[in-house]
Amino acid sequence: MDKSRMKKIKIAVLLFLVTLSGNTLLFAQSSGKLNAIQTVVPFLTIAPDSRSGGMGDAGVATSPDVFSMHWNPAKFAFIDGKGGVGVSYSPWLRNLVPDINIAYLAGYKRLDSKQVLSSSLLYSSLGDVSFTDDYGNLERNFSPNEFAFDAAYSRLFSEYLSGGIAFRFIYSNLTGGFYSGGAATKAGTSFAADISGYYKKDISLFKKDALVSFGLNFSNIGSKMYYSDSQKSDFIPMNMRIGTAGTVHLDSYNSLTLTVDLNKLLVPTPPTYDADSAGLIIAGKDPDVSVPVAIFQSFYDAPGGFSEELHEITYSFGAEYWYNNQFALRAGYFHENETKGNRKYFTAGAGFRLKVFTLDFSYLMPLVQNHPLARTLRFSLSFDFNALRNAGKSK
Repeated sequence: MDKSRMKKIKIAVLLFLVTLSGNTLLFAQSSGKLNAIQTVVPFLTIAPDSRSGGMGDAGVATSPDVFSMHWNPAKFAFIDGKGGVGVSYSPWLRNLVPDINIAYLAGYKRLDSKQVLSSSLLYSSLGDVSFTDDYGNLERNFSPNEFAFDAAYSRLFSEYLSGGIAFRFIYSNLTGGFYSGGAATKAGTSFAADISGYYKKDISLFKKDALVSFGLNFSNIGSKMYYSDSQKSDFIPMNMRIGTAGTVHLDSYNSLTLTVDLNKLLVPTPPTYDADSAGLIIAGKDPDVSVPVAIFQSFYDAPGGFSEELHEITYSFGAEYWYNNQFALRAGYFHENETKGNRKYFTAGAGFRLKVFTLDFSYLMPLVQNHPLARTLRFSLSFDFNALRNAGKSK
């Protein structure tokens, strides 16, 4: 075929890139102007584990577990045990496409009483896509996929405070090298880092033993990504997450944790352009800036001013109840402004812990009817190396 009539992508995986980028799940009428932030590789912002998934996607300040890499690597410095591994799986957007899924593998190894190394692999499969020519003839099938590999170091600074740093390689292959818009495409890659902190302290509350904690994580701070040499590079979902959690030990068998996370993307807000003069910005800031400028600019570049900046914050509220440190019930709520994506949903979950392993699952219930996230399930399984070793010795 003449190269002037290049192959095109027929099925909407690339549409997912546009409609699911960042915060753009818009499925309800809005009373304000829709102006969602755009990023590539949005799978990096999806809660990969069932525990936090059952608490409204909150996890930056909760107690540490094997899946802490995604939420706050600094938490690993306070984790019990010398090592562990966990795996999580979620069928994703099954109301739209039957074969999209997200898998997560994470683990940690304690070096000494103050230092912990950890790592994780987040993998997203977008199912099968058919590529066709200009006349609709099938060229080939392809299975787009994306993954991120992390390695982190966490350290205790004091009895109450820890810090962590993580490095991440991101790979996104959506087209398999096919042509789009007259140019060859390629897999997108990026390198990023997380910087995090975690503080916790035992207190007394209503004459009960309690624990208060705070967490902060700047994640995915890294290079832009592009899928074609002729294409402008796009921001990955650089993000700031801050939160707090409080746990009350009601008695020797029962405990209750309440937590809240605030989350904001550190990428430019789309400005308002003049309809009669292409490229002329009449409100907001130029989004074509470097990564450092974008991070600082993200706090004041919304065309709607400070009120729109506040709309860009998402809120996660969660609760977790444990009985005898063996059985858990969880619930939560996630809220995003309707002009920024309109993701609003309740979550529920449960967990079961034995000496060797912990099994968790969660369920998502959107407030918007016919939402693609409806009935999302997550399943997680984690193992404690110490418990496995002790179980082997006891046989």
